[in-house]
Amino acid sequence: MKFLLAALFVTTSLTSFTNKVDTRFYELRIYYCHPGKLNTLIERFKNHTTAFFEKHGMENVGYWLPTSNEQNALYYILSYPDKTARKNSWAAFSKDPGWQEVVRKSEENGKIVAKVTSVFMTASELSPAIKPSSTGADRSFELRTYHPAPGKFPELITRFKKHTLKFFKKYKMQNIGYWATVDSLKSQPDLVYMLAYPTEAEGRKAWAEFVKDPKWVKAKADSEKNGKLVDSGQSVYLKPLEFSAIK
Repeated sequence: MKFLLAALFVTTSLTSFTNKVDTRFYELRIYYCHPGKLNTLIERFKNHTTAFFEKHGMENVGYWLPTSNEQNALYYILSYPDKTARKNSWAAFSKDPGWQEVVRKSEENGKIVAKVTSVFMTASELSPAIKPSSTGADRSFELRTYHPAPGKFPELITRFKKHTLKFFKKYKMQNIGYWATVDSLKSQPDLVYMLAYPTEAEGRKAWAEFVKDPKWVKAKADSEKNGKLVDSGQSVYLKPLEFSAIK
């Protein structure tokens, strides 16, 4: 009896852990640097910024550079306990005298960042656990954003659950994270997700095979009998920075 009760407790605990919902508030930030300043920005993140983020309750999820980087961009994702925590953390971070001194010294020869874009997100039900990960060798990552056709976000999620994720597995496309955007100006979220491959070439090859798979072609056609599910989308291939928790 004691053994059965212990086994039941372990099973229940594992089930609760496995089914734990990720309630964190995420932010995808993209920094576009002035010419010649990207390496300075990377060094500032590596030596200072990430530590100040942690000090003020921000979780460093991952840092990447586009493999084709004409815009001198740096992509990164942070997470916070909730939206309010995000606001408070950034306010404290910005006012931190230590951080202000870092900025002053790093910009003695001119401003580093020309423009910043920010996307707020929550973890999607499609997502595996979003956590630090590494295979020991740097992988190639792909960040994809889908803008659903009007009213089609739920159907897009359903297609991913019923079909898309299975085909990703078939072609060894590794799921890193799935998010729904948070934007009060839009009637529905966008879907943002990240995949990983051993190399960019292998990622492109996997997509080429995936989109031509007869079973996927049929599943896609069946799902779009009442209209397409995605209006438009973007994709960017990324390489991880050495201090990224996901690489």
